[in-house]
Amino acid sequence: MRIDVKECARLLLEQDDILILTHAHPDGDTLGCGFALCRALLQKGKFAYVKNEADIPPKYNYLFDDIVPMKFTPRFVVAVDVATEGLLGAIQGKYHIDLCIDHHGTNTDYADRLLLDDGAAAASEIIYKVIREMGVPLDKGMANCLYTGISTDTGCFRYASATAESYRIAADLIEAGADNGRINRVMFETKTKTYARLERLALESMRFYLDERVAIITVTQEMYHLTGSNEQETEGLAPLTRQIEGVEVGITIREKPDGTCKASLRTFESVNAAEIAKAFGGGGHPQAAACNLDMDVKTARAKLVEKCGELLV
Repeated sequence: MRIDVKECARLLLEQDDILILTHAHPDGDTLGCGFALCRALLQKGKFAYVKNEADIPPKYNYLFDDIVPMKFTPRFVVAVDVATEGLLGAIQGKYHIDLCIDHHGTNTDYADRLLLDDGAAAASEIIYKVIREMGVPLDKGMANCLYTGISTDTGCFRYASATAESYRIAADLIEAGADNGRINRVMFETKTKTYARLERLALESMRFYLDERVAIITVTQEMYHLTGSNEQETEGLAPLTRQIEGVEVGITIREKPDGTCKASLRTFESVNAAEIAKAFGGGGHPQAAACNLDMDVKTARAKLVEKCGELLV
């Protein structure tokens, strides 16, 4: 059932023992949403906490390092920035999802109630409105979480998805104490040494297809071993392919331990990334999407190039 911001705020205020779920391989938006909402609920005297399928990358520790974990049996479960239940990863099926708050047009409506705004640049923009509707004053912690979500999903406000409202919300968050300078530095200007080594190998793997309109980077398990990196450190690779002049579709294929793979797609306005991802059971946004492929890297690459060829005119 679809609900609006007002109904969502009312529903959350009526609940307690609230578990908030973020998607697997978490990014700044799903984590920013989760911990901002958690902080707001704690301010209202609720029991609440955030759960991900695995450890959260250390660079996001500032989002939650002052939140004390709570032990409780969940009575209400919320998924944030999770378009399909499969994106929950290893915790899929372990909880009944009472509410989903999302901004993906490809959302599969798997929760009992859905607050969806596919015009929002980030799900954090929706959480911002929900928190305001709940009557919770924004504090520095919430502001940092929400600014992280919006800035990461808009590429530090470089993508066309960033709207005038995105900037207005960001301004309000900065006034509430968001440390935008520090967040931008951590998210966009800081690399670990292991990531730098991985990025070098990833760039060396780049290949071009369809008159060089498609660029594909491949990240293998061997690359992780050689560089001492892991899958958590691949978040910054996806935009690299789209930076190449003349490229309309940029794809990063990441090999999983079982030999299957995941693809992250970045496009410009001429090609719908979500349409490509949907063909393989994935989804996302028009210019940023992802999908899991139950096949080896070589086969996945060929299938993705074939699909791109159908859409590029």
